[in-house]
Amino acid sequence: MQSLHLRNDSLLEIATFLVRRWSGKEKVTVSITEQKEVQSNIRENKVLMFPLERYQGTDFQKYRQFRTALWYEAMRIKHSSKILSNDHAFGFILNTLETRRIETVGRSYWQGMDEEIIFSYGCAWLYRPLLNTLYGNARIVEGFAQYFLLGDIKGELSASSFEKIQRACKVAIEAVKEAIEKRYGTDWLEKKVSEIIKILEIDPLLTIPISMPKITSGIAMSEQDFVKTLSKIAKYRESDFGELDPKRIVEGKPVFEEFKVLLDEAKKSENRGLSSEVVGVSIPKLTNVDETKIYDADLINNLKTRFKEWKSGWKEQHVLAGDEFDEETFLEGHNPFITDKKIAIKTKIVILLDHSSSIAGQEIQYKKATLALCEVLEYLKVKFSVYAFNTEQKQVVCWLIKPANLKWNNTAAKRLAQIKANGSTPLAEVYSLLLPTLRSKKPDIFLTLTDGEPSDPDAVRSMMRDFKLLDISMVAIGLGPDIADATVIANNLRRLGYERTLAVSRLNEIPKRVLNVLRTD
Repeated sequence: MQSLHLRNDSLLEIATFLVRRWSGKEKVTVSITEQKEVQSNIRENKVLMFPLERYQGTDFQKYRQFRTALWYEAMRIKHSSKILSNDHAFGFILNTLETRRIETVGRSYWQGMDEEIIFSYGCAWLYRPLLNTLYGNARIVEGFAQYFLLGDIKGELSASSFEKIQRACKVAIEAVKEAIEKRYGTDWLEKKVSEIIKILEIDPLLTIPISMPKITSGIAMSEQDFVKTLSKIAKYRESDFGELDPKRIVEGKPVFEEFKVLLDEAKKSENRGLSSEVVGVSIPKLTNVDETKIYDADLINNLKTRFKEWKSGWKEQHVLAGDEFDEETFLEGHNPFITDKKIAIKTKIVILLDHSSSIAGQEIQYKKATLALCEVLEYLKVKFSVYAFNTEQKQVVCWLIKPANLKWNNTAAKRLAQIKANGSTPLAEVYSLLLPTLRSKKPDIFLTLTDGEPSDPDAVRSMMRDFKLLDISMVAIGLGPDIADATVIANNLRRLGYERTLAVSRLNEIPKRVLNVLRTD
């Protein structure tokens, strides 16, 4: 199997798409972090996943496990009303019951997951601990989970303990079955946990050790033995899943096509992916960032509706004379003839975002407007790149948010979301960093969004001359708390040598102003 060199940002892109599609919730975020278990926060619509390296097996097997774990979390987000901690027996047992309930409900409309679920259970069998390696009543709780989900136990138990587990599993299976048939939810199932705890004769606050995937180079058994394990689990769950072919499950052909797309994207990114071509320009690295807080769906949709004519390249307008007469418009006293007007969009634009400390008070709204602008530019198929600058550890940093050769996506939004407003406005220094790459790429427009005076106005004027020699149109938008202040800022920017300056006091006006700058009739 080919090695999968997927950066977390590439994996996040498809993970976010899948979890939102599966859960039906567009604001669910996915983070890939090192933690003791995969988990979800229903209230905050957040899913925390392991990196691929934490799973066992080949690259494809790791991806299948990651993908199935993500599906389960999407089903929890969609169908569970609460998720308790697995650290104590009560929460562990409730979550175990919920796993089977949401699995059954989810399979009713995601039937393509059947083979992936059994494959994941086969891997889970390898991860579960031997019961004789656990101490006290924790082995009884772990034995219950193994028997309830996998149909068997690993290791040894006393006859009396195994008898308790069998009785508890029978009650649990009937409870889940009733919950599904009568469409009961998490709260109803939670009431059954006390009955199961009573049968197992354990303390509900008993501490439960977490079973974690081991880091190895491959599945810790031969393929033949693994097929036998899958056969055993498939047989146990045959009443739920029907008859499944273990060999077909091992192959995983339906998911492999999706996996190949990821491999292809990984290869491309090795050569032309997200990499800074400019010395001194940095790339935001965090992946556990909630980009939904800067996502304004209403603003984005309104902008797309307003500028949808641009997508076709033609706009209908009324004129004084023409071929097509509009009687209704004539009666209203307007130009009565209709004609189609060609709309041209300059297709190369570089956007530089000022993230100095002065915007901290309205940082979220500023980013919402910027994200909306980027969404619409992508919608209109405009070729654009986005940079931002701030100060970290007393050093100015220029950040690459989106290169021109990659599409705008939620990973780019995560990069934007994590830039903190801090420091002064060293525009000349940032321009100097970007000049070499812009000299080679020669965009039509270099747009700067800023809310203050640059640290060195004379140096900025000097840089303006360098950019104009490259025939790059230098445009600036001045941001102010009100129209008067915004106008003052825009006038000050004009004196620095910008070809065009605009004033904005309402941040949600930024995308419209920028789009109007791009249009040439």
